[in-house]
Amino acid sequence: METTTIDETALQAFVLKAVDDLAAGYLGVMVSIGSRLGLYRALAESGRLTSAELARRTDCAERYVRDWLSSQAAAGYLVYHPEEQTFELTPEQALVLADESSAVYLPPAWNVPAAMWSDEAKALHSFRTGEGIAWGDHDPRLAHGTAAFYRNGYRASLTSEWLPALDGVVAALERGIAVADVGAGHGHTTVLMAEAFPNSRFHGYDSHVPSVSEARRNAREAGLEERAVFTQVHADEYEQRGFGLICFFDALHDMGDPLAVLRHAEKALTADGTLLLVEPNAADRLEDNLTVVGQTYYAASSMICTAHSLYDGGELVLGAQAGPARLTAVLNDAGFSRVRIVAETPFNLIIEAKR
Repeated sequence: METTTIDETALQAFVLKAVDDLAAGYLGVMVSIGSRLGLYRALAESGRLTSAELARRTDCAERYVRDWLSSQAAAGYLVYHPEEQTFELTPEQALVLADESSAVYLPPAWNVPAAMWSDEAKALHSFRTGEGIAWGDHDPRLAHGTAAFYRNGYRASLTSEWLPALDGVVAALERGIAVADVGAGHGHTTVLMAEAFPNSRFHGYDSHVPSVSEARRNAREAGLEERAVFTQVHADEYEQRGFGLICFFDALHDMGDPLAVLRHAEKALTADGTLLLVEPNAADRLEDNLTVVGQTYYAASSMICTAHSLYDGGELVLGAQAGPARLTAVLNDAGFSRVRIVAETPFNLIIEAKR
């Protein structure tokens, strides 16, 4: 039998990397607990606190809070001051962990891996059989975590950067047009646009009934239920009513037949209408996506995006890292001859498509 020589230095380096990733899994649970109990918020509002002071302010048991604080300090999520035995949340940490309106607020994102763990048995079955998993068949934390994670990023960029980057779209929205938000989920993007452009009407479409209900609630709370209307329907079955703008926000790659969906959208647009496609940021080659963001998206794709696409028919399974060349080719096949990337973030490509 052949013997393999082990490089002990390489082995130890990889073990340390794996342990670091394992610690990140533990950390995610702590972040979720800290967010839900208001521990981060209390620290952000009060400055340096001892474990006893934080426990009193949040009505929690001190002994649990003490270990939670220690875990956060060890992870670099809090600053520990040993001379006072106090813990502090820096302004930068507060933006990420305590400020729910911040564009970089992240605690809800940990609901997604929690849902993935909960759905492991379904994923094992799908990996072995090739069957899909419907979006609605996942742990409910998936929908809520995904919506909350993306909401603030959209709030920071959608109306201030992405829409102005499109040719003539802001002027049209200000005059008043019909807008479709396909795969609208909880409706955050639809509501954001409706708030910004009172002369236009917005129609959100999604096939997931609980998400449509949540979207209607969000529109009602914003006082926009008359101009932001949500309908439960498949992405290639909504009424073609002459839209000046049709949007897909991190949704197209989840669909079983994105080409049919885009062809339906092309027919639903007015002659001078625009399609806005927001997709996960990716390069065209796998070797250029071997990053932390790529790691995250490929993992989510295997259990969520690809799984739903296969459930939804699997005619063309784009996955969460399709890349601009593949997305452009699908848009071209659907009848959009003018395609350009108008903006990008570490997480998203923002693409304009016209006939």
